[in-house]
Amino acid sequence: MKDQIPSIFSDRTRASSFDKQRYKLAPMKDALHFCMSMVLGELPADARILCVGSGTGSELIALGQEFPEWRFTVVEPAAAMMDICRQRAEEEGIAPRCTFHEGYLDTLTNSEAFDAATSILVSHFVMEPDQRRDFFCEIAARLRPEGYLVNADLASDISASDYKSLFKVWRRTMNYSGMPAEQVEKSCAFRNVALLPPQEVGSIIAASGFETPILFFQTLLIHGWYSKLAS
Repeated sequence: MKDQIPSIFSDRTRASSFDKQRYKLAPMKDALHFCMSMVLGELPADARILCVGSGTGSELIALGQEFPEWRFTVVEPAAAMMDICRQRAEEEGIAPRCTFHEGYLDTLTNSEAFDAATSILVSHFVMEPDQRRDFFCEIAARLRPEGYLVNADLASDISASDYKSLFKVWRRTMNYSGMPAEQVEKSCAFRNVALLPPQEVGSIIAASGFETPILFFQTLLIHGWYSKLAS
């Protein structure tokens, strides 16, 4: 998925204000993290977690606080985002349990399989379905047998009769967030996002070596699935 990450994540000024501009949307994020912790709650106390495209580290912090013995490998290609993620992990006392990898999965060298992987609002930036499947295949290759994938993306069937109404609520939500109007317009245009029907995203995950994904979460256009590595 090289060269498919929007410039906002590489711009240090914009990256530093990323969370601040979205603080009003925290209830959506917190709900996702809570449900994610319930999904992964059966993992061992010393589980090893792969966070793919960690951004500023929101799911890392949430899981690290909830599960104080878990260890994390954090993968993020944008240096500006990784710097913020590392700083937050240090402030929360989670950094000693983390390995930080600035780059992509294909440059991560790690021989020990992970108990679970998270990919939160990442794969929708991969525009081509075949490349998106390859992305999930890379994750699958790094999991232990029956290891978990928790994935969340923007998804919707734009041909459905209810999409227009749902999109209006989504735009209203983006305006409510306090983001600059120009940024709201760009984000609602979905130029850098492959907005696929939820069932199609699930099919891509299943074709990548996972069991049929279970849709466990939705807030407006954000959908979350979990699945286990197929035996």
